[in-house]
Amino acid sequence: MADIARTGRKAFAFNGHESGTRHPLVAAAMVLPLAAILVFFFGGWDQVVAQASSVGSLLGR
Repeated sequence: MADIARTGRKAFAFNGHESGTRHPLVAAAMVLPLAAILVFFFGGWDQVVAQASSVGSLLGR
């Protein structure tokens, strides 16, 4: 029974992979262009820098 449910999920997954198996670098390559476009159009560069600075200070850098 579990094999049927697993096969059904795989049929809808992109390119035959399960949704949780994407490499982090591939995910970053997909997200970064969209993030750059949003920053450009909405002028949020100052917010990005402030957030990165806050995260850096929390991590102790």
